[in-house]
Amino acid sequence: MKQVVYEFSRPLQVDRVPNLGCHERLAADEKECAALAKRFDLPRIHSLSGLLKVVPWRGGGLKITGTLNARVDQVSVISLETFTSDLEFAVERYFLSPRAGRPDAENEDVDIIENGSVDLGEILAETMALELDPYPRKAGEAFNDIEEQPESAKVSPFTALSKLRRS
Repeated sequence: MKQVVYEFSRPLQVDRVPNLGCHERLAADEKECAALAKRFDLPRIHSLSGLLKVVPWRGGGLKITGTLNARVDQVSVISLETFTSDLEFAVERYFLSPRAGRPDAENEDVDIIENGSVDLGEILAETMALELDPYPRKAGEAFNDIEEQPESAKVSPFTALSKLRRS
């Protein structure tokens, strides 16, 4: 199986997590931010960091919670201008060992631990990708310029056919 290389990779060996858990502080460097901006089709990521708490979960698994902070440039879908946003998102992920089996309906939000480690950097990157607004706009922008024309009369889909029949 081919090992995937992530732009912002911070692997954590599962067997090195203490019984009481640990705190991990992560921050992407400039090169990693640039690569992630390209991946997420953003003009720029100024910073991406997170503080995560990692605790053992369900005998061999991990529960990862924390906060992601980022400063990104986005393009407004209304004005098409670039603007900067400060983002903060909650992180909550669960991982089980491969011997625990594939996630079932009860555990559908659980990921499988691969090669004895989880990649904390990729967890932050995935969380940001999922939480980013797909239709970003600057504060205060709205679709005010769009005027809807009221329908003068209901037009039947058969109106055009009736005109053809008369000819």
